[in-house]
Amino acid sequence: MNVNFEYYKIFYYVAKYKNFTKAAKVLGSGQPNVTRAMNCLEQEIRCTLFTRTNRGVKLTPEGERLFEHVAAAVAQLQAAEAELTAGMGLEQGNLSIGASETALNIYLLDKLRAFHMEHPGIRLKIYNHSTPQAIRSVKNGEIDFAVVSTPTNVEAPLKEIPVQVFRDIPVAGRSFTELENQELSLAELQNYPLICLGRETMTWRFYHDLFLSHGLELNADTEVATADQILPLVQSDLGIAFLPESMAQEALCQRRIVKIRLREKIPEREICMVYDRKRPLSAAAQRLKDDILKRRTK
Repeated sequence: MNVNFEYYKIFYYVAKYKNFTKAAKVLGSGQPNVTRAMNCLEQEIRCTLFTRTNRGVKLTPEGERLFEHVAAAVAQLQAAEAELTAGMGLEQGNLSIGASETALNIYLLDKLRAFHMEHPGIRLKIYNHSTPQAIRSVKNGEIDFAVVSTPTNVEAPLKEIPVQVFRDIPVAGRSFTELENQELSLAELQNYPLICLGRETMTWRFYHDLFLSHGLELNADTEVATADQILPLVQSDLGIAFLPESMAQEALCQRRIVKIRLREKIPEREICMVYDRKRPLSAAAQRLKDDILKRRTK
């Protein structure tokens, strides 16, 4: 299309007010400039758009048809502008987050609750991902950012920022109560059935490396897809599992499970935010990111 889009804008106001002078005033221009622009538009599209009247101008049938399309386009642009303005003011908008089960349960839920109460017009899309899945989604631009548990093994241009430290503890069901007053080594722990996240998760990799550092091999009797499946299996006496202490705390207090004392120290892990430094975020996503980083505990 070779027509100057500015001509359509001027045409919209002339057609709306049916008067060159009024249109020029709204546009902050001079009447001769408006007249010249409309003459150019008529020449470029090769038809007459206006006929003059005593009070101004009147649209020709061709002008009426053009105005229908131009008015619809202007309405769309105005709606888009209003939406963007509302989004910048966080009155509405969308954001999408990938979260590992552990990160969601022990950290992110509270942050999302506070954000939603402050900005109820923002639509949240939360994807329950393993850490590797969430990082791939950030890399592919499918989500705004991810909140996951370490290890992450991110590479540039992705950036990882720790927001909270946590530590896992070994827990078991009530049938293992006799172990509560004992101290077991990792080697002795292997004599009992173990419950662990699947091999595709970074949690499995973390414990595989932990066992390997002590000359042991991690052999889980039960593998699960998500962290929220572990506690019910532990409570059903299917074995011993490693859980973040905060996730196990309520069940421990209610004596539904017991804590196993371990001779070796389990290294600390971290909840991290992962985002793409090269990709700009929406106003809503930027606000939540800023809120999370402002309140991080590390």
